[in-house]
Amino acid sequence: MSFRTYLLEQMGQIRPVTSRPMFGGLCFFADGRAFALADDGVLYFKVDDSNRPDFIAAGMGPFLPFGDPGKPMGYYELPEDVLEDPELLAIWMAKAIAVAARAKTKPRSNPKRK
Repeated sequence: MSFRTYLLEQMGQIRPVTSRPMFGGLCFFADGRAFALADDGVLYFKVDDSNRPDFIAAGMGPFLPFGDPGKPMGYYELPEDVLEDPELLAIWMAKAIAVAARAKTKPRSNPKRK
């Protein structure tokens, strides 16, 4: 079983989840919102000030796609035990999806028509 299939099965027990390749890894969506990503066999969930302390308390770190600690993305590594426990996974997923729902999207630029 591939890592992608495993992740879809684990998270799919909680709610419908889809994935697609992005930036060399995988991005996972619930309700059309990107709430998780996987890269190099590691799953990361979207964070903000509301759920970041959970990850820090579990000893997890941020996703550093370019290896620069000064430029972390808004995703933290999910503890393996959470992925194995459907009750915990449901809680952590709900928080990450809520973060994704609150995330501001950049407005598209509208070039002036001539």
